[in-house]
This record gives sequence, C-alpha cells and structure tokens, in this order.
Amino acid sequence: MFHPITIPFGCVMLFNVVKLKDGVTVQDVELTLGEMCNVVKNTYGDDHGGFIGGQVYKYTGFVSDEGSFDSKKMTEDHLVIMTYWQSFEQHEKSHADETFRNKFTELAEFCDETYELGYEMLWQGVPE
Repeated sequence: MFHPITIPFGCVMLFNVVKLKDGVTVQDVELTLGEMCNVVKNTYGDDHGGFIGGQVYKYTGFVSDEGSFDSKKMTEDHLVIMTYWQSFEQHEKSHADETFRNKFTELAEFCDETYELGYEMLWQGVPE
C-alpha cells in the first residue's frame, strides 16, 4: 500500500483536485478515498486497464517563494490525487466503469468540487 512507484517515460498523469465541503476532514473521507484507490489499483492495474500507480497528497498551506511568481496568492484546502496511466483512453475507460463510478460517487458526496486534468510527460530525471 505504501510502496515506492516507478513512473515510465511516455505515460500520462491525471491530476485530480478534491475540495472537501466545509466541516469535512481528511479523516472523514480517508476510508472512502482508500477504497476508491484500491478499486483503481486492483481492477485496472494491468496492461489492459492501464493503471501504473498513484499518489494522494493533502495541501499543507505552504507556497514556495522561490518557485512561484506570486507566492502570496493563497489557495483553498484540498487533496490531490495523482494517477499515472499508460494512456488517457485507458484512464477514461476505467473511470466510466460502474465499479469506479460507485466509489467516486461516494467520495463526491463529501466534496464541493472535484476536477481532473490530464498531462503528457515531457521530462523526468533523477540525480546521477
């Protein structure tokens, strides 16, 4: 469950922002979020399904002065779900599937807003 992941060059990354309703905490959605992530991992995690790996992050409130044009601009609390796929088409097929939709609908009940943006990898590297 908490293993390192290897991201192959040429994959796509989907960046899902999840904004929780006022009064809803990460602890309130932790089980639902974990179940949804397990559905993706266990149902679509092969060459046919296309899922490579994923990560979930909680926004902590800090903004980089060094990496931002406007570091004083603040954002609302949110979670980020980053998933890596062999193709965007495989991602869309998995998320249209009833198995996934049921779990995502459960999570969405706790949210004011969710949106998911797709990215094509242009570069990756590690220290030599």
